[in-house]
Amino acid sequence: MISFVWAESKNHIIGVNGHLPWKLPNDMKHFKNVTTGHPIVMGRKTYESFPNGPLPNRLNIVISRNPDYKVPESVVLITDKSQLKQYVKPDDEVMVIGGEGIFKLFAGDVDRLYLTEIDHDFAGDTKMVALDYSKFKLIEKKEGVVDDKNIYPYTFKTYQKIN
Repeated sequence: MISFVWAESKNHIIGVNGHLPWKLPNDMKHFKNVTTGHPIVMGRKTYESFPNGPLPNRLNIVISRNPDYKVPESVVLITDKSQLKQYVKPDDEVMVIGGEGIFKLFAGDVDRLYLTEIDHDFAGDTKMVALDYSKFKLIEKKEGVVDDKNIYPYTFKTYQKIN
């Protein structure tokens, strides 16, 4: 199963200069809870945005057009999405975490969406790909807690593809 995990602003921004344009610690915690124990798939730029290297307790899979791109031994490098099946089991929930090009690559394959909707407009240079939400059913919705560390209103939403 292919799942997308991301946060986006009201104006569909997901990144600026290779980073998130907001600080939402509760979204980071949510991301960790959703992805831990699952393979995560990302592009090179998303991988390079991690300040402390590969994310722990997850198989980190980087897709790059450069077959010589250097990653640590614990990280899998693939150059084509068809190589994914060599590293994940058929019953794995594979978490696609970005960026824009990787979301585009898997848009036709996605079964579940874990979206953090941030109720704020941000400036940015990376937008989320357009998804046809009519093909999905909202199965969970949880309002986020706004506090001194999480200053923007946000909602966690989970969608499942309608078969």
